[in-house]
Amino acid sequence: MGKKLTVYMIDGTAYGPRFSEIGNWVGKAIYSPRASVNKILNRHEFDNPGIYCLKGDPTDDAFDEKIYIGEAENIKARIKQHLSDPNKDFKEVIFFISKDELLTKTQIKYLESRLVQLAIEAKTAQIDNGNSPSLPTLHEADISDMEYFLEQMKLILPVMGFKFLISSTVKQLNENLIENFNSVHDTYYIKTKTFKATMIETDQGYIVKKGSEAKKSLSNSCTETYRNMRRKLIETEIMINHNDILVFAEDAVFNSPSAASNMILGRNSNGFTEWVNIKGQTFKSVQELINN
Repeated sequence: MGKKLTVYMIDGTAYGPRFSEIGNWVGKAIYSPRASVNKILNRHEFDNPGIYCLKGDPTDDAFDEKIYIGEAENIKARIKQHLSDPNKDFKEVIFFISKDELLTKTQIKYLESRLVQLAIEAKTAQIDNGNSPSLPTLHEADISDMEYFLEQMKLILPVMGFKFLISSTVKQLNENLIENFNSVHDTYYIKTKTFKATMIETDQGYIVKKGSEAKKSLSNSCTETYRNMRRKLIETEIMINHNDILVFAEDAVFNSPSAASNMILGRNSNGFTEWVNIKGQTFKSVQELINN
């Protein structure tokens, strides 16, 4: 079932501050580039308790963004502190509040803890938090409410340009993915006898299965983008050393068949022809059959 997400550009510009809401959800997201924060700091939303995320440039080129996650009983006061802190070099901020102003201190601490946990598990961004805050004790009904609140936050964050919850791995396969794994039509194998690797195509992306093997070194033909991708996979232990090869320790998500094959083969490659199904048909030929 679809959802209606409303984005309102506060100053009428494409890259300025904006807020976002979903249907009948009690929450509200407010986003702003750092340069525009002072222009909207007196809006009433800043006087609420909430949870916020700061996005900046990563110090490790393997990642696309650096994220700091926090909570505050008064968003305005906390954002002012960060603006004056030379150690908090962020470019964008987004925070979430409740429109009915009923979020308690314990509830926002719960959201903060869960968001940090999910960000670490996603292995997508450089997380700037020094530690992962422990989950506070909440009643079962409150946990249910906060988990629903969190699900809406997860929908809004990538729309606002915060990609840190888009997971690089697949922790638990849902029924649709399991069905795909059991379908030889949708299961592909790397076209080489040197390494054993398996990939499936899903709505989430192109998933290389746990246990797949890869070349340890990268050829000179690999671009900086793929070198950073390989480094991130190793640093986050999605790929681990095993004798003279690398092995995927988790199911890893890629945005293209070629990105997946490059990581396996250690060189620039065309994933549309490097991946074949059990019948020997290339990924490209299977897609052509599907589209015709």
